[in-house]
Amino acid sequence: MTVRVTIRRQPSTDHGTFGRLSVDGHAFTAYTGELPWRDNRKGASCIPAGIYHCIWAFSPRLKRPTYRLVEVPGRSGVLIHPANLVGDRALGLQAQVQGCIVLGERLGWIGGQRAILRSMPSVRNFETLMGGKPFDLEVVDA
Repeated sequence: MTVRVTIRRQPSTDHGTFGRLSVDGHAFTAYTGELPWRDNRKGASCIPAGIYHCIWAFSPRLKRPTYRLVEVPGRSGVLIHPANLVGDRALGLQAQVQGCIVLGERLGWIGGQRAILRSMPSVRNFETLMGGKPFDLEVVDA
């Protein structure tokens, strides 16, 4: 049986699309950050709401295994990994992702920009919990 992981998003802003991730049957939760909604444009937008299968796979860019979403419409290389900033670059905000999902223990501010904080420990805890096993990720808009 495949585990269901859910992200419940808050409304998207220029600072990013933030939400909460939960894992069915477990107490684990994390804050999430994605780029703002920009019509699913590669490198500029969060992914569309929906259900995605996630697999544990090696990322040449990150140089380590991580979770990868498969069959995202019009997109490839969507990962779950650590980062802090997910703003709209076209508006002069910082972003450390190109369409991926980041996890963190808290929301806060970095340099006047809304941010995900304590990302690395949150991702490590999530990866340990999931144990490299595949799962289905449901992304739900506000």
